[in-house]
Amino acid sequence: MKRTALFAPFEVVEGDRRMGLVLVADHARRDLPAEYGDLGLPAAEFDRHIAYDIGVEAVTRTLAALTGAPAVMACFSRLLIDPNRGEDDPTLIRQLYDGTVVPANYPMAAAERERRLDLFYRPYHDAVGSMIASVAAESGKSPFILSVHSFTPVMQGMVRPWHAGVLWDLDDRAARPLIDMLALDGGLVVGDNEPYDGALRGDTMYRHAVVSGYAHALLEIRQDLIADEAGADEWARRIAPIVDAINRRTDIHEVRKHGSRTGPP
Repeated sequence: MKRTALFAPFEVVEGDRRMGLVLVADHARRDLPAEYGDLGLPAAEFDRHIAYDIGVEAVTRTLAALTGAPAVMACFSRLLIDPNRGEDDPTLIRQLYDGTVVPANYPMAAAERERRLDLFYRPYHDAVGSMIASVAAESGKSPFILSVHSFTPVMQGMVRPWHAGVLWDLDDRAARPLIDMLALDGGLVVGDNEPYDGALRGDTMYRHAVVSGYAHALLEIRQDLIADEAGADEWARRIAPIVDAINRRTDIHEVRKHGSRTGPP
């Protein structure tokens, strides 16, 4: 984990914006600004999934290199504030996460909550929105947005059988072929809206894709499969041709407003 006084809340990985493809990684990093120290937690907590999505930064960088697409990654730990939540979500700034109490997050003064939104959360989402708008302008078409995440092999005592999962809400233009093409590898167990449901009002895909009617999917990869460099590289190379194939479909680059199972946008 890095702690720096000059802290950038996001990183842009440049790519060919004419492709009409945008990669995003909400939980790529576990870093904190120096002023927040360690949030009152032991260093070992930042090696856990509660701090970031293990393996996602490496997968996203390699996937961007292989596809040639640009990417936007959040640089702050989700223990500081979670960019994949709506501003009104009670889990935006967690006080308790998978058995760990976060001392610096409780109690949370309204001014401090707003400060974290202004300094970290909103700049990241502004960067994602700007990238999507730029890709739409340079490609001349509705962009395809792929969000990369990872999940723990075991959660609350339940062993998760999936190697990967694809999350979506009502628009399955990208999600369905992604599930189907991953499943062509007979050795993979691929979850359809597993291990989580893709309908989460206010999350990154809702905010930047669902509301605008852009084709999208959220890919979850099991963390033990991408925890080292070799695994991350293997999965990026598995995903890249699938993403390229989906991105070549004409229906992917149409605006279609399906709404959300959480209610109308």
